[in-house]
Amino acid sequence: MNVTLKDRTAETAAVYFERTRSPIIRKFLPQKAQTLEEALADFRKSQEPGARSFGRTICADGQYVGDVWCYCIDSGGSPQAMVSYCVFEQELWGRGAASEALGLFLEEIRERFGLERLGAFTFMENAGSIRVLEKNGFRLAESFTENGVASGYYERIPSL
Repeated sequence: MNVTLKDRTAETAAVYFERTRSPIIRKFLPQKAQTLEEALADFRKSQEPGARSFGRTICADGQYVGDVWCYCIDSGGSPQAMVSYCVFEQELWGRGAASEALGLFLEEIRERFGLERLGAFTFMENAGSIRVLEKNGFRLAESFTENGVASGYYERIPSL
């Protein structure tokens, strides 16, 4: 499988919003935007100069299959940004597409923004997401329960 990252557009943002409405994805991926209009407004904000978020689409063998993004970008902060990802094509789950996409994205944001120290949240029952994070150098920094759901905060800190 050939995994590549491409530019996000309003069209892909709309597709992403619609494809991530499925109950199985919503179980593992909390979503701020509750309407397509909100999702498109968030996308437009990410395109503004000085935006504190940046994202790419994930393509597998040329087909759009998900998104990967960072938010709360602060090159002087700790962490310097939070990362998230979702492959909405369920037939690709467990096949390495998200791991490879996140690895490509981490290289890109290091070069583009100088980001090295990153954070990520996941639900502890989401074993696939935990594997993706760990394969990309993230380690569990804190476990907690929020709204009755066991969750984890993961950090990726470059070796000194």
